[in-house]
Amino acid sequence: MKNTRDYHHLNLEERVKIYALSGRKVSLRNIALELGRNVGTISRELKRNRSRFTKLYEPIKAQEIADKREIKQRTKAPLKNPGMFLYVREKLRSGWSPQTISGRLPIDCPGQLINTETIYQYIYGKGKRYCLWRFLNRSHKKRRLKSGRRTRREKAALRIPGAVSIENRSSKANRRVQAGHLETDLMEGRRKESSAISVMVDRKTRYTLLKKAVNKRAETKEKILLFQLKTLQSLSKQRKPIARSVTADNGTENTCHTSISQKAMVKFYFCHPYHSWEKGTVENMIGRLRKYIPRGASIHKLTDAQIQWTENTLNNTPRKCLNFFTPNEALEREANSYKFRKYRKQKETTVALQLRM
Repeated sequence: MKNTRDYHHLNLEERVKIYALSGRKVSLRNIALELGRNVGTISRELKRNRSRFTKLYEPIKAQEIADKREIKQRTKAPLKNPGMFLYVREKLRSGWSPQTISGRLPIDCPGQLINTETIYQYIYGKGKRYCLWRFLNRSHKKRRLKSGRRTRREKAALRIPGAVSIENRSSKANRRVQAGHLETDLMEGRRKESSAISVMVDRKTRYTLLKKAVNKRAETKEKILLFQLKTLQSLSKQRKPIARSVTADNGTENTCHTSISQKAMVKFYFCHPYHSWEKGTVENMIGRLRKYIPRGASIHKLTDAQIQWTENTLNNTPRKCLNFFTPNEALEREANSYKFRKYRKQKETTVALQLRM
């Protein structure tokens, strides 16, 4: 048996022997031993290179079929065409960018097309041995991400102006012994949609506030957070301050945190980059919310009534961490004068059916 490094395609002489031996009803394994080939090679040869019309294996016809397949395979990709390769290499050495080559090719060679990404993949792939990367504008030996993206390290280095670290948050908030310390985040639906749901959860009582955001801009998130904080404050008839702090991640939608702190009189804290577990309460609530709004569902199509029904359902579900009280009941004890909102049974049923459709 030959080494795979010394492997070469079957030639006409070997195909004649295969034809002769197979005609004498010699087994495929014995034919393979006779030619010093793998039995799979012989099997594939007899199946792939037989005549389309007679369904018989003929050595000369098999050689023609194999030659045509080899030519077709080598010219399948644009850069495997010798003319295309010479054109791309010449223009790269002239200082043209892959995008310029892709756009100019149909003018210089009518009927020929090549994608910019194909040229890049060839430069940093099979064509790397030609060191064509040296002719690019920045001459990067290793390919980097597009300018519109950021690497993990670069993104982690970004800081929101005036951000206060979660390390400065009070111990009462960390130990969940005081209500009013909130966590917030955006729950996305379809990736192509800009809409999302702003989720705010109290760390102690697990009371949840939901609001649909038409986009993920900082101004939109600011309006929603102020509305949610005002709604939470309205639950106390005695007008005692309920909201004390808000914890969020380092998303760009939270860049208006200073304005929110001043208007709502709350402190704003930020998690460390890529430490989502530091706001585990809201992450857990988003996981529960996925039961009603699964991944890939369109948030844009949801109505305010459906979102309100979902919020009401979550807040009226007993939780083990609350000794099987509901978040509504837990917040009522904290606010002292809170009456929970009850919806008519008929309205709840109608909205529930619409949400699950």
